Amino acid sequence: MALRYLNSLPLPEALDIFLGHFAFPARPAAEEVEARSAGGRVIAEPVFAARSCPHYHASAVDGVAVRAEETFGASETSPVTLRLGSQALVVDTGDPVPSGMDAVVMIEDVDIREDRGQAEPGDLITLTAPAVPWQHVRSIGEDIVASDLLFTSGHRLRPADLAALLAAGLTRVTVKARPRVAIIPTGSEIVPASGSPAPGEIPESNSAALAELVREWGGQAEVLPIVSDHRPDLARAFLRAAEGFDILVVNAGSSAGRDDYTAPLLAELGTLLVHGVAIRPGKPVILGELGGKPFVGLPGYPVSTILTAELFLRPLLGRWLGLPEPERPRARAVLSRSVTSPSGVDEFLRVKLARVGPKLVAVPMARGAGTLTTLIRADGLVKIPVGVESWPEGTEVEAGLLRPLAEIESSLLCAGSHDLLLDLLADELAGVGPGVSLSSAHVGSLAGIMALKRSEAHLAGIHLLDPATGSYNESYVRRYLPDRKAVLFHLARRAQGLMVRPGNPGSIQGLDDLARPGVSFINRQKGSGTRVLLEYHLSRLGIDPNRITGYGREVYTHTAVAAEVASGGASTGLGLLAAAQAFGLDFIPVASEDYDLLIPAEFYDHPGIRALLDVARSDRWRRRATAFGGYDLSDTGTEKWME
Repeated sequence: MALRYLNSLPLPEALDIFLGHFAFPARPAAEEVEARSAGGRVIAEPVFAARSCPHYHASAVDGVAVRAEETFGASETSPVTLRLGSQALVVDTGDPVPSGMDAVVMIEDVDIREDRGQAEPGDLITLTAPAVPWQHVRSIGEDIVASDLLFTSGHRLRPADLAALLAAGLTRVTVKARPRVAIIPTGSEIVPASGSPAPGEIPESNSAALAELVREWGGQAEVLPIVSDHRPDLARAFLRAAEGFDILVVNAGSSAGRDDYTAPLLAELGTLLVHGVAIRPGKPVILGELGGKPFVGLPGYPVSTILTAELFLRPLLGRWLGLPEPERPRARAVLSRSVTSPSGVDEFLRVKLARVGPKLVAVPMARGAGTLTTLIRADGLVKIPVGVESWPEGTEVEAGLLRPLAEIESSLLCAGSHDLLLDLLADELAGVGPGVSLSSAHVGSLAGIMALKRSEAHLAGIHLLDPATGSYNESYVRRYLPDRKAVLFHLARRAQGLMVRPGNPGSIQGLDDLARPGVSFINRQKGSGTRVLLEYHLSRLGIDPNRITGYGREVYTHTAVAAEVASGGASTGLGLLAAAQAFGLDFIPVASEDYDLLIPAEFYDHPGIRALLDVARSDRWRRRATAFGGYDLSDTGTEKWME
């Protein structure tokens, strides 16, 4: 059979080919399990109640049981008197209604003689209103009648369902057997996550996410040992898994590299149905069959792994268990900036979401398939369909939600420059209590101001040097927000400088050395305050940026700069002392700068903003921020209104 390799099959066609290859049984294997532990399981056959609920006539309230006919005619002017023990009996909620009685009167509607501190047989009670037959009585089978159909086959049990099973006398229930899913991590470079990986070794982590997803989707996962990129070893692992499991999931080795054997092995040992789907990320996915078992080969990059698992493994498990096609909750949002996309693929764009004024804003995030943090920080996924090459800023899109909409609606969005103090503010704000959270979009200081100009964020972190005056931030706010009233909330004065590896092996003394042969640099993105600061000093020193090796390499955070320097990817980079200390780097001071939070006046009294500013002024937050090093917090909390 000819290999379908990276043919860019459309997503719907690839799914049809894959799922259509298997005949899913109408009644798959079943097993009987304890009802108490059956949460999330799928009913295999109709479930009928074994007993009624309640199984006796029960009092629905605390009161007295009576014969309704003996109360007829009772009124405020003509009360009826009954004797306890013969004509009325005291009952509590849930007690059986005594034989011969057919109504219960609430205790607060009864006048009981209580001279001795408690009602006793022989005491007289007075009623001022008649009782209706069967009032406040839960009749036998009021909720469930023995032999009633509780659940049809295919129903997935929820927490309340477990209570209903037990109430109906069912301590065990027959459910569909969970498909056993083998997860096989592959790659000679993959090592257990518990160790200390050397350069070139990658900790195996994808299987943890896959196993939890399989459990969430109704399967039973087992992570098998890592298999190296050795064709005979892979073949043995695949064949063994096909003997003992219902579904095979192989992670990595799905592309076209010299050590990517998964597709040719599947074609040799089983049936290769699809290799390559028109999606981004996750294009080199593999779909097929081995030993009669579904085979899913997922790309190794973590975002690709999780996304393709949701696109192909989730519907496979759903078909297996007879569950309806799953769908994420969705919300309409407006793109905060334009995006482009290859026209021949369905691209799944990760976005931050926030309610800013009347609109829900979607901020596009980094798109790398290996940037797992973008997936854990994203609020939603936006599908850019095949044929769409670009969407302009302001386009209304539909986002599949990765967290509840209520949480998204209550979150604050800070667009602008990255600072470790923002992460600390977010953590402290989370401890204040539910109802507000802080998320950050690290787009740079200028982009943060422009986001406020377009009403696409609640606040912005900025540190922009005015070369003409040597002051920070004010001139930029006046220039770009001339018609908006806003406040500059001073968060910290911070140290910026060159980060170098311990011992300064390149003997770098200052910015003069950046153009020296043998020195490589890692830069921040255009529009960031750090980039503005750097260009100001280079201009003063007369240094042409084109002479600096690596000047065009850009990252979006201070910690990313530190990571590059620590790993040897660059000799140096400009960033914060706090980031250098976090990575154990040496630091050469260059400048001290103001880092402020810019807040438009219309959001200043927002409850979330008020809570955020209170946190920033708190002693606890100051102590934690001071521990980072490199920050002067003496003026934290001062405000300057920009009219």
